[in-house]
Amino acid sequence: IEEAGLVFIGPPHEAIEMMGDKMAARKAMVKSGVPVVPGTEKPIDDEIEAIDIANKIGFPVLIKAAAGGGGKGMRIVKSNGEMKSSLRGARSEAKSAFGDDRIYIEKYLESPRHIEIQIIADKHGNYVYLGERECSIQRRHQKVIEEAPSPAVDPTMREQMGQAAIACAKACKYFNAGTIEFLVDADLRYYFLEMNTRLQVEHPITELVTGLDLAVEQIKIAAGEKLSFKQDDIHIKGHAMECRIYAEDPIDFLPATGFIHRYREPAGPGVRVDSGVYEGMEISMYYDPLIAKLVTYGKNRLDAISKMKRALDEYIITGVITNITFHRKILEHPAFLKGELSTHFIDEYYSEPDGFSEDESLAMAVATVINDYMDKNKASSFKMGNGYKTRQGSTWKMKGRLQALRSR
Repeated sequence: IEEAGLVFIGPPHEAIEMMGDKMAARKAMVKSGVPVVPGTEKPIDDEIEAIDIANKIGFPVLIKAAAGGGGKGMRIVKSNGEMKSSLRGARSEAKSAFGDDRIYIEKYLESPRHIEIQIIADKHGNYVYLGERECSIQRRHQKVIEEAPSPAVDPTMREQMGQAAIACAKACKYFNAGTIEFLVDADLRYYFLEMNTRLQVEHPITELVTGLDLAVEQIKIAAGEKLSFKQDDIHIKGHAMECRIYAEDPIDFLPATGFIHRYREPAGPGVRVDSGVYEGMEISMYYDPLIAKLVTYGKNRLDAISKMKRALDEYIITGVITNITFHRKILEHPAFLKGELSTHFIDEYYSEPDGFSEDESLAMAVATVINDYMDKNKASSFKMGNGYKTRQGSTWKMKGRLQALRSR
């Protein structure tokens, strides 16, 4: 792009290359004084070397793809006996996903939080951090629910992590919007995980609590403009939350396919939906199963959760299985309400694969079948004076929606 005389709306290619290589990124962070999880800074060549390193830093360890992300090429290893098969599986998956089978090892932190810092920088050397996002609710090492600010981060910790994130960005001479991800242990010690050299899926929650439009800011930066704000101008106001609406079976979190029969998004004050689907659209196996990003904003965390629960109730998607009901289940969990989060939250609190008892799962399955049947074969109608028939919706549904509107 640069050689063609065009301007790329994004960071310099050198930064993308450095941060895209996880081992190069680790080396840069160590040099810059940013805390990193103990591990290797070069590729692992064989099983013997891997076992030796694992015994030095202590099991469990995590095998990761050097060129990876999104949980691809990642394996947890708890003993020497698991190393050989884990190395083989991680290499194969990394090669398939990224065309690069290099892997490395780092210490596996037990039940950490996943907290990331949004930064933005212009081409004139100005850097600003825009607060944090809590991204600990995950399945298969992929985010499901995000919120800003984190219930675990106080102003002092926010400033410390923000300065570490800026040090990371300066290490690769970064400009544009970017995200530095950290793992945070039980003692609130944070460690660099990786840098995403782009806008994240969850960037809307940062926009809501800061009042900035990050996409617009990226364009201004690409045009050579200086940031129109300084660090002291950034104040976190209210609380925002995002639920990723996936076409997937919550029993095993595997992607679901099919055609969308009915689609209606929730609306109202403090509700935002970013989507690109419509009735009749096919959800294919060839693309990511993300259907939409459902975002709510409230005066505090409980307010944002309350609005999210109502928005989930109002969201209608039939024809494909989604995780909407599973989201509601998480939001009602006492540990979630208290902000006691970790990347193992789903595994720890949902011993049933989908978080529901057998009776609950059966009831929901029956209700889903009945609802879908009624959608397709609704017979409730009445004649108007001109002889035409019109469909008459459910009275109790309409009453519930009116009550929800009145409570806003």
